[in-house]
Amino acid sequence: MRQSLLSLAVAAALLSGCSLIPDYQRPDAPVAADWPQGEAYGSATSEGSRAAADLQWREFFRDPALQQLVQVALENNRDLRVAALNVEAYRALYRIQRADLLPSVSADGAGTRQRLPADLSQTGEARTSGQYSATLGVNAWELDFFGRIRSLSEQALQQYLATEQAQRSTQISLVASVANAYLQWQADQALLQLTRDTLKTFEESYQLTQRSFDVGVADALALSQARSSVDSARVSLAQYQRLVAQDRNALTQLLGTSLPADMPQGLALNAELLEQVPAGLPADLLQRRPDLLQAEYQLKAANANIGAARAAFFPSISLTANAGTASSQLSGLFDGGSGTWLFQPQISLPIFNAGRLRANLDYAELQSDIRVAEYEKAIQVAFQEVADRLAARTTYRQQLDAQRALLETTETYYELAERRYRTGVDSYLTLLDAQRQLFSVRQQLIADRLAQLSSEVELYKALGGGWSNTGSNAPQG
Repeated sequence: MRQSLLSLAVAAALLSGCSLIPDYQRPDAPVAADWPQGEAYGSATSEGSRAAADLQWREFFRDPALQQLVQVALENNRDLRVAALNVEAYRALYRIQRADLLPSVSADGAGTRQRLPADLSQTGEARTSGQYSATLGVNAWELDFFGRIRSLSEQALQQYLATEQAQRSTQISLVASVANAYLQWQADQALLQLTRDTLKTFEESYQLTQRSFDVGVADALALSQARSSVDSARVSLAQYQRLVAQDRNALTQLLGTSLPADMPQGLALNAELLEQVPAGLPADLLQRRPDLLQAEYQLKAANANIGAARAAFFPSISLTANAGTASSQLSGLFDGGSGTWLFQPQISLPIFNAGRLRANLDYAELQSDIRVAEYEKAIQVAFQEVADRLAARTTYRQQLDAQRALLETTETYYELAERRYRTGVDSYLTLLDAQRQLFSVRQQLIADRLAQLSSEVELYKALGGGWSNTGSNAPQG
């Protein structure tokens, strides 16, 4: 009997290699082979010496304060924690599904002791009887001749791998969000300080104009204009005070905890805060962006589900078997001649199900087609994101250079206007115009620098920066 069970198990193992999963073919990328070219892109596609996905965030971000904030966020952010728990949950689901490939073996022991009164006994006398058993067996083990269980196991594995990539996508998004929030905070602090300095200048000009008005040199119009400049600067001061506080709150929410007390001094906004990265080729994104890998794993999971739907058309064979010992007396449970065994194979062949199996296969194939379309769309979105960021990289640099040149011109205009006003050549209106222009240009320079830095961060994110593509291993039992 044992030899028969062993032979059956070997045959099941050999036949279980059958799979009805369609051969997987990665869809062609529905994008151009290279990034767009033109004035807006310049040489942005060839800058740098390392791929973004190989450049860790500690290397990309040069600001020590930002490095510490990113580390704190990776340890405490709740969205990232949920993503990690989802990975473990799908890992457990995969292990549950994979366990169905192997038989469930159990050892069972049972015993009964019964007394029948005389009027119920066949002998007419009171009778006491007992039955005891001890068995080792396999309960309803499905022999996976047509690969249904293996297909479901493969589907669970691909879903687990997709969730793992989703966690990496969440991490990359978190790193970029923390960086952008920090840069916004730094920019608003710079704007706040600029507004304070400008307000001080406006107040000094107003006081000077007030004294001139008091002695009859300046008219009421000049005094009113000077006063309006002070009031306007105070409006901006309140605005930036509010924004700085809100920026800090947003950063705290991303970190998942309060800002560290030992945070080092951050670099100035005009310092070299970020490392340069090349764009590579569009085909590189397929292996470097976790969201694209996630979409492909989901496509593979849908492909595996087709195999399970196909296998449902074939007979399902299950096996129940056990062997052990039984006796009417507990003391005789393991005596000679007390052995017992059960062998109970079962086969189920679908004959009529009102088209349910056909509809289930159609549904699985349609789901696979949907996943193909989603995968292709994800590639197109990724291509657009990188192309947009490459255009932003080049044009923001040009815009920043032009804004710096404009600032130098405006500073010269302000110096000349102030000198001419002090010597009585021009009216206060000219000086006021120069002051306002200088304040506006300095504000715009900070805004342009922030936009340029944010575009670099978004390019790093779009290229899949922040993790190394070291591959994923299937979870071990």
